[in-house]
Amino acid sequence: MTPRAIRRWKWTHKWTSLVCTVFLLYLCLTGLPLIFHHEIEEATRQWHLPDMARGTPHKSFDDIVAAAQARHPERTLQFAIADDDVPDGVLVSLGKTAAAQADIAYVVVDARTAEVVGEPDLERGVMYVLLKLHTDMFAGLPGKLFLGVMGMIFAAAVVSGVVVYKPYMRRLAFATVRARTRRLRWLDLHNVLGIVTVAWVLVVGITGVINTWADLAIKFWQFDQMAAMTAPYRGQPPLAPAERGSVQRALDTAQAALPDRELSFVAFPGTLFSSPHHYDVFMRGKEPLTRRLVQPALVDARTGALTDTRALPWYITSILVSQPLHFGDYGGMPLKVVWALLDVITIVVLGSGVYLWLVKRRRAAVDDEDKGGAESASLEPRAALTIARSTKP
Repeated sequence: MTPRAIRRWKWTHKWTSLVCTVFLLYLCLTGLPLIFHHEIEEATRQWHLPDMARGTPHKSFDDIVAAAQARHPERTLQFAIADDDVPDGVLVSLGKTAAAQADIAYVVVDARTAEVVGEPDLERGVMYVLLKLHTDMFAGLPGKLFLGVMGMIFAAAVVSGVVVYKPYMRRLAFATVRARTRRLRWLDLHNVLGIVTVAWVLVVGITGVINTWADLAIKFWQFDQMAAMTAPYRGQPPLAPAERGSVQRALDTAQAALPDRELSFVAFPGTLFSSPHHYDVFMRGKEPLTRRLVQPALVDARTGALTDTRALPWYITSILVSQPLHFGDYGGMPLKVVWALLDVITIVVLGSGVYLWLVKRRRAAVDDEDKGGAESASLEPRAALTIARSTKP
C-alpha cells in the first residue's frame, strides 16, 4: 500500500471514529445491562406462578384470553404471547384499540388454571428506560434510523482501523504495548484491543443496524406478503368482536398446518401483524436455533379455517436472527458473560480513542506555539541587521 493510500485510510478512520464514538459509547453503556435483561427481569418480577406438578395440562386458550379480557373489559385484545421464559404463563396485551402502540395493559395468565397472576407494567422501570435509550433514544423511528446511520459509520471506522493497523503491525510484534509514555501505552492498547475484538464489534454493529430497520421491514411485509395473503378479504367490513370464533380453534388449525412447530404468539384481528378478519398465529421452531424463527398461519377469525401460511421473507428473518445475536441470547449465561466482557473492552477502545485524539490536538497546539516562538526568535537578528543597514550613512 502506498503512503498516500495509507494517509487516506488514516483520515477515514479518524473522522468516522470521531463522528460516531460518542454515540457508540452511549450504546455500549446502555446495552451492557440489557445483555442480562432476562435475568434482571426475573429477579425483579413481582408475580410468580404457583408450584404445580410438571406436565399439568393447560386450559383452553379461550379461557386464558377471557381471563385477561375480564381484567380490562374496556380494552381490546392485541397479542397473546407464549412466554419462552415461563412455559406455563401467557402474556396478554390489551390496548385502547387493536392497533394502539402506547398505553398498553399487560396481563399474565397461568395457562394451567386460566387465572390472572400479575399485571406487570412493562412501559416503566429502569430496564424499559435503558431499552428505549438503546433502541431509539425516545425518538421513535427517526431515532432508530439515526442510530442505524451511526452504526454504518462505525462499521466504516472499524474496517479502516483494520487497514491502518496492518502496516503498523510490521514494525512491532503482535500485542506489543510500549510503556515509554502514557500516550504511547494507550495507543498500543487501543490498537491491540481493537484488533482483538474486531470480529465481535462488526457482528454487534451490523446486527444493531439491521435491528433499526425493523419498523420499516414490518411495514413493507404488511404491504407485500400480508396484503397478498388477505387479498380475498379486501373490501369486506372488519369483524366485530362478537363475530369472532374460538381462539383455541385457530390454534388447532395452525398446529395442524405446521405440526413441527409450537405456539409463539397470537395476533388478534386489527393488530399490526394480522388483518381485521384473521387471527394470525405465529409458530416457532422447537430447536434452540429455530426457536427465534416464526412462521405465520393466517386463520379466518369467523370460521377457524386456514387462509394461508407462508415462510417469512428474508428481510424479516434477518431481523429475527439478528435481535438475539445482538444481545448474546443464543448461548445462555456463558455467552452473555462473553458478550459483556467484549462490551467492556469496546468501551475501553472507544474511550482510549477519544483520549488519544484529545492528546494529539493538545500536542499540536503546543507545537504550533513553540514553532511560532522559534520563528520570532529567528527573525530578530534579521530585523536588527535590516535596521542597521537602513541607517548606515
